[in-house]
Amino acid sequence: MAYTTTMLSWSTLEYGKRMDSQSQLASARAAIRWGTDYLLKCATATSGKLYVGVGDPNADHKCWERPEDMDTVRTVYSVSSSNPGSDVAAETAAALAAASLVFKKVDSKYSELLLKTAKNVMEFAKQYQGAYSDSLGSAVCPFYCSYSGYKDELVWGAAWLLRATKDVSYLNFLKSVGDNDATDTFSWDSKLPGALVLLSRQALLSNDKDFDPFKQQAEDYICKILPDSPYSTTKYTQGGLMFKLPDNNLQYVTAATFLLTTYAKYMASTKHTFNCGSLSVTPSSLRTLAKKQVDYILGENPLKMSYMVGYGPNFPKRIHHRGSSMPSLTSHPQTIGCQGGFDPFMHSTSPNPNILTGAIVGGPDQNDGFPDDRGDYSHSEPTTYINAAIVGPLAYFAKSSSTT
Repeated sequence: MAYTTTMLSWSTLEYGKRMDSQSQLASARAAIRWGTDYLLKCATATSGKLYVGVGDPNADHKCWERPEDMDTVRTVYSVSSSNPGSDVAAETAAALAAASLVFKKVDSKYSELLLKTAKNVMEFAKQYQGAYSDSLGSAVCPFYCSYSGYKDELVWGAAWLLRATKDVSYLNFLKSVGDNDATDTFSWDSKLPGALVLLSRQALLSNDKDFDPFKQQAEDYICKILPDSPYSTTKYTQGGLMFKLPDNNLQYVTAATFLLTTYAKYMASTKHTFNCGSLSVTPSSLRTLAKKQVDYILGENPLKMSYMVGYGPNFPKRIHHRGSSMPSLTSHPQTIGCQGGFDPFMHSTSPNPNILTGAIVGGPDQNDGFPDDRGDYSHSEPTTYINAAIVGPLAYFAKSSSTT
């Protein structure tokens, strides 16, 4: 949820003017504030602790029930100096810092509270280092383990606080962290590519030489995902979709697409180009690839399937989502217990009765196939972090006549 909030905030910072022209900026701010109000409570409820989860995921996953009927124990999980969680803490700091910039001109008091809290949470992340999945075990694993460790989040959090404060101590910290060779994957777990693109903004827009190493590393990342690059480590389906991992692949596609449009935006403003070996990379080439990914998700693919629920004539009807798959309280006011939803709702072949409009699911397999099977969560489950990353590219392409 913290990553979702960070990405919504970054989308709004980069593409807010385009959102405003579509009358969506107020909605974006409201969605961000919904997240930051919660994160503020998590960070300030108890001194020396950051609350990072509510509900035992093992118990909750054994239920298929409506949220209104849930009665599983609401166990609360936190990280602290004795049980550190630098990854979740630094991501929370990133979300609060990024959001502070969103609200800076429209609600300065709220913005100041967000930034003050972000600084405190980031200091906690730096001072008590460790992975939250090591501290919390089965409360987060295997669902949201910190597979990439916590160093990438420390870089990400520091990068956002540097942008929000311009405090050189965060730049010094970034330099002290060491080698920032990015993986070829940006996601809720793997933050380095996003941090490098964010830091590159200073190199490109302000011509600040201190940030040139980050720019070079960001371009190394892009060279790993371009299909025609000699350094590419990224597969593409026959239909042209970026394919990273079989589980919930569209999360990686939307995240990479955001970085492509955003870096293209930075490049275009300074007429910057670079090379991946013999391949010349321009803002236009990045935008073209990004648009192809967005168009694929929205229906330009071999199955003519829109992977955004409710968009277009053909979209997933049996998504892996409890509230969507079960009858509403209006049509079925009786309580449905923990196990009561598996039959007849979870295992039904009927379309979901409630359309979760706008949600993007995990997406097709490596052969462009999609079974539209509620039980196949790796392809049919929607997540907030898939959607958050595509908001910026959608705002960009909704009004793409300008190159800035």
